[in-house]
Amino acid sequence: MEKEKPIGVFDSGVGGLTVVKRLISALPNESIVYFGDTARVPYGSKSNETVIEYSIQNTKFLLQKNVKAVVVACNTASSIAIEVLKKEFDVPIIGMIEPGAKSALATTQNKKIGVIGTRATINNKAYSNQLLKLNEKLEVFEKACPLFVPLAEEGWIEHKATYEIAEEYLRELREKDIDTLILGCTHYPILSKVIQQVIGKNVNLIDSGVAASEIVRQEIERIGLSTNSSAKGNVSLYVSDISTNFKSIAELFLGQNVDEIIKVDVENI
Repeated sequence: MEKEKPIGVFDSGVGGLTVVKRLISALPNESIVYFGDTARVPYGSKSNETVIEYSIQNTKFLLQKNVKAVVVACNTASSIAIEVLKKEFDVPIIGMIEPGAKSALATTQNKKIGVIGTRATINNKAYSNQLLKLNEKLEVFEKACPLFVPLAEEGWIEHKATYEIAEEYLRELREKDIDTLILGCTHYPILSKVIQQVIGKNVNLIDSGVAASEIVRQEIERIGLSTNSSAKGNVSLYVSDISTNFKSIAELFLGQNVDEIIKVDVENI
């Protein structure tokens, strides 16, 4: 029965559904329980103490759903709370930062890596610290791109305004001669076509969700918890608040229809 437990995923909102999409692709037979803390989004403007408190609550909720591993599909929570969660809970905890950094390191040829993310992720130097820990000879250039989140949620995937804002944000990174760019926010893969066009076709984009999904696959195989099922896994969606447009955003990010979204009160966990 242990093998048939689902994988838990949490995020501060809807962006983590891009990670769920990657998990479905990498592990199609695994079931997934997703929790989006939509009532308390964004985490990027919260204190470190608050992000840790919320992350512990979110993990407890997923464990109540009997998950066998927890994916922290939020770059802010990954940069702030991941070590606390690993000490606090006795299940595999996989964040976004380390898998994304390792993937970027394996990809770069000229050792010049760019990182874009929320202000919290950039201010915490989450990716640059991890990258330089892996290889101190790297040159890492970071840029906060806060407007990418509302643009993605609005579905402005190729809107003229999105191109103009991307040009404003990415110009300085383009001038640094980077050959690899980490999409350090789970919303950003939605805008990858615009980002790729603006940053240049010779720059490799790193989707941390892809990298994290591979780590999840390796980890559950290592501990012998891969499902034996040959059937397609189920995806259950839980949120702390349901906005009027949540369903349409969720379907855009997940890339498939959403039948049911369940609202829960995390304060009672």
